[in-house]
Amino acid sequence: MAAFLSVQDIHTYYGDSYVLQGLSIEVEKGEALGILGRNGMGKTTLINSIMGFVPPRRGKIFFDGKDITDKTSYDISALGIGLCPQGRRVFPTLTVRENLIVAEQTHSGNRWNTETVYELFPRLGERADQRAGSLSGGEQQMLAVGRALMTNPECLILDEPSEGLAPLIIQDIGDAIRSLKDEGLSIILVEQNTPFAIRTVDRVSIITRGQVVHDSSPQELWENEEIKQTHLGIG
Repeated sequence: MAAFLSVQDIHTYYGDSYVLQGLSIEVEKGEALGILGRNGMGKTTLINSIMGFVPPRRGKIFFDGKDITDKTSYDISALGIGLCPQGRRVFPTLTVRENLIVAEQTHSGNRWNTETVYELFPRLGERADQRAGSLSGGEQQMLAVGRALMTNPECLILDEPSEGLAPLIIQDIGDAIRSLKDEGLSIILVEQNTPFAIRTVDRVSIITRGQVVHDSSPQELWENEEIKQTHLGIG
């Protein structure tokens, strides 16, 4: 049976810079995959390739049986892949509610709307009429996740959602991600925070120099001191 999201031997460049060098990953329906690696190894380029921002020159990307390799980012979003970008990128002068509504996509089987986002993140409901620029960093991250959910994705990509957040907020974000996975949402979690990723996902892949160099369960990675030290710089 084909994987829900399948990235097959992609080669992606920025100009003459060869970044992804035959990278392949697969995500099953309802699975949470953690993508780990040091800075500059190709994690964000992988996201950009999947979302159509920087299409690969070679290789294929399939989602739910459809070839999305050369599709526009708008078409990819409409097919059911949502992105929560690094740095949150909320609209600071819009309210929480307006930030959510601007991203809304409705279709048959619609799950996410403002009310269901407020159920997942009650703080957003309490601040629905507050401008996003006045929220705390953690609240802005919740809003960024909520805005991605408003596209009603079947696969959600999260780029560094724990970045710059306090431990208690990181725990709240992790709880929300696990809740989404339990509901059947497929998730790709790109993270520098290895302990957070390991607590959150079903499987982990490490990218080094544009290639996947390790794929295992979170527990197997955590117990492998050599892999952690060599590819993640942690002991």
